[in-house]
Amino acid sequence: MTTEKARSASANESEMFMPASSRWRGRCLGLLLSALAGCWLGKFDCGLAASPVRARQPAQVAPTQAALELSLKQAVAIALEKDGNAKVRLAEQAIRQARAQSAQERAALLPNLDASVSQQSRTTNLEALGIQFDVPIPGFDAPRFIGPFGTFDARVKATQTLFDLSAVRRFQASKAGVSVAELQNETTGNEVTALVAARYLASVRADARLHAARANADLAQTLLDLTLSQKRAGTGIGIEVTRAEVQLANERQQLLLAENERRRAHLELLRAIGLGLETEITLRQELEHRPTAVGSLAEAVEVALSSRPDFQAQKKREERVKLQSSAAKWERLPSLHGFADYGSLGTRINNSLPTRSIGISVTVPVFDGGRLDARRAEVLSLFDQERIKSEDLREQIQLEVRVSLDSLQSAEAQVKVAEEGLQLATAELEQAQRRYRSGITTTVEVTDAQTRLQRARENRIGALFQFNTAKIELGQAMGTIRSMVESGQLGD
Repeated sequence: MTTEKARSASANESEMFMPASSRWRGRCLGLLLSALAGCWLGKFDCGLAASPVRARQPAQVAPTQAALELSLKQAVAIALEKDGNAKVRLAEQAIRQARAQSAQERAALLPNLDASVSQQSRTTNLEALGIQFDVPIPGFDAPRFIGPFGTFDARVKATQTLFDLSAVRRFQASKAGVSVAELQNETTGNEVTALVAARYLASVRADARLHAARANADLAQTLLDLTLSQKRAGTGIGIEVTRAEVQLANERQQLLLAENERRRAHLELLRAIGLGLETEITLRQELEHRPTAVGSLAEAVEVALSSRPDFQAQKKREERVKLQSSAAKWERLPSLHGFADYGSLGTRINNSLPTRSIGISVTVPVFDGGRLDARRAEVLSLFDQERIKSEDLREQIQLEVRVSLDSLQSAEAQVKVAEEGLQLATAELEQAQRRYRSGITTTVEVTDAQTRLQRARENRIGALFQFNTAKIELGQAMGTIRSMVESGQLGD
């Protein structure tokens, strides 16, 4: 280290005492050599890196996917497909489960056939089997241990229930369970239809609010342009321009909130339908007022009790438990079974002989420790529970129909009032704009008129939303929601 420092110091001293022209030429020569070396190394490095760079292709821009135009009827149809809403798929699996359980109960009434083949080599103790030989011959003892000996048996066995009323009732109860699952599937279809309709309606409302927010922003921009032109003409003042700019900023804020609400509503609709959340959709329908002809309350309740699958499913549950109670009752009756078998028996397969047996057995329950009585008491309690549920559901249906009819009538009146209010607010804004252009009033009057117009637009959107929501609730209460969608009563 000392030697290197000494050499460096001597080099610096020698350079210091060199003439200025020599030092300048040396530095220029060094810079030139460094530049040439850098260029040569750069080319060499670029040559090594050229292959990967040339091999890299420019990123391909994925074509934008066209938005899916969706009507309410199409949305419901997609949701009710086998790969649509998760509730629909679970209901289909419940039907499969009920049918499998019914098949198990049916098996108790059908013939059972099985086959077996066995080859054994055995030894046994005759005394253990109760076989003893007393031979009155001195010096002779009967054998106690025998074997080994072989046994070959190939046999087919069959059993058949000839009479078992309890098993018949259990099978009938299982078929009622299948009907319950099928009706529950229809109930799930109605629930999914109502859910999709509600989500679709919420998305339509979000679109309407976004459209109204854009219209409000356009009005605010028009007012700002008018104030600027009035100021340039010398008839306006700066405070009016500032007031118009504040109004425009507020409307832009509301526009951002409306856009976010629309995205959220579309995502919830996609989730209800069962489509991917990345799917872009365009709704074909708008909020509109379509009056629905509804009869009296008594007629609506009668339609609901005859159309709602959940009420029919509850009646089937009551019937199923009644059959289960009958099955528990008839378990005390004797049951009759037939059996038969046929096969080949011998010590080996080559010396076996055909053998058979056939017969009938009767089983009579005598005493089971109170199990049958407890089982019947349990089923009777379940039957009473189902009857209470049926009556409660009947009252609930009447309540839902009554509330839905009242909501529909109230919403229809709200639509009429909202339409009148929108017309009045539009006329007021037009008058305020004319007065401002004429110099009669200030922007305060125009801004107030715009605010009332915005409120009128929101009232109209809310009234139409409530009206269509009431129609959906009435269709769900009456059990006609799917027919309403298919017939276009809720929109094309």
